[in-house]
Amino acid sequence: MYVNKFRLEGKIAWILGGLGLIGREVSRAYLEAGAIVYILDIDEENFSSYAKEFDDLESLHFVKIDVTDLDGVASKLSIQANSHGCPSIFVNCSYPRSSDWAKSSFSEITVQSMRENIDLHLNSYMWSAREVAQLMAASSTQGSIILFGSTYGEVGQDMTIYEDTQMSENMTYSAIKGGISNYCKLMASYYGQFDIRVNCLCPGGIFDNQNPTFVANYNRKTPLKRMGQPEEIASVALFLGTDAASYVSGITMMVDGGWTAI
Repeated sequence: MYVNKFRLEGKIAWILGGLGLIGREVSRAYLEAGAIVYILDIDEENFSSYAKEFDDLESLHFVKIDVTDLDGVASKLSIQANSHGCPSIFVNCSYPRSSDWAKSSFSEITVQSMRENIDLHLNSYMWSAREVAQLMAASSTQGSIILFGSTYGEVGQDMTIYEDTQMSENMTYSAIKGGISNYCKLMASYYGQFDIRVNCLCPGGIFDNQNPTFVANYNRKTPLKRMGQPEEIASVALFLGTDAASYVSGITMMVDGGWTAI
């Protein structure tokens, strides 16, 4: 009985940003659970390379979409739903950002960069989730929507972890991720009447060959004394999409090795 709640045979899952560092593992997790997975991304060549990792490709599909094109998102998602079925699960783990993203500290950021990144990231998250929820509601699909926030959407950034590195705090990132977190709560409140669950998954720092000094600083701060791995985030994203989480909605789930506990 309980194990079956974690299975997703025949269910359609859309993974937006499904070829990124975390997105690749989220896509893999849903495939292994039996879902029909549509990766929504912009890099078709990257998908071809990724698909070679799987023997059975019948349940893995690619849809080219630029989520930052807000004017075109609605029509593209609607066409996809009409052609191949409305999803039961929508996971947004995309990470759109501008070319000057690294210069988003309080001391360097420009108003143009701030505006651009809020539009690229926060607005694309809000609008795509709204469009998918509307499709689910219109087709009476019991759905699960999972958006990616961050620990730094919930707590202030710790300046000590950037010491002796070229890295710095990111003003816009906190505003964006905090907005996503509270937006999930509003969506959960509104779309609950349609049996649609909406949750925010907040990863801590994920190891990606960062500056060794930064990694050491980060590890000292974290109760588990290490950074997270993409698969540790993907497993929680999988849980939130399954019937095992059928009464979970409107939460901000921290997956951070205890970072926000202290």
